[in-house]
Formats: sequence, C-alpha cells, structure tokens
Amino acid sequence: MIRRAYIATALALGLMLTTATGLPSYCRLAASARNFQFYFRDLKQGAGPLSPVERFVFSLVLANTKPAPPDMEGVAPERHT
Repeated sequence: MIRRAYIATALALGLMLTTATGLPSYCRLAASARNFQFYFRDLKQGAGPLSPVERFVFSLVLANTKPAPPDMEGVAPERHT
C-alpha cells in the first residue's frame, strides 16, 4: 500500500513538473538562470580580478538588464492617420 502511494506521488510530481515547463514564468526563469551562468563564467575569465561576491552581484545585474532597442536611424517614421 505504501509503495503505491510513493508511485502515485512520483507520477503526480512528474506531471506537475512537465506542465510547469510550458509556463511563461518558468521560461523566463530558465532564461535568466542561463544568462546569469553565462555572465558569471564570463566575468571569471575577464581581465580584472573579481571576488566571487563581486562576480555574483555583477552577474545578477547583467542577467536582469534588458537589451537596448535597435537603432532606428535612417528609417522613416510610421504615419498614423
């Protein structure tokens, strides 16, 4: 009986995890984690020596910055009538 409860619990957790992976909030979290990891490793290989705490803080800041909008120089503005 206890074994069936463990199996049912494991299946329920598996279903919940597969459902959560399609949510937009999960996708944003995964993308932020990837960005943080990239910046953390990149700062380690940088020219200046940084402490692990500094690398952690800078990686958090860089991972949460939004990219700059593309430069629209030379493009005619859209007309609204």
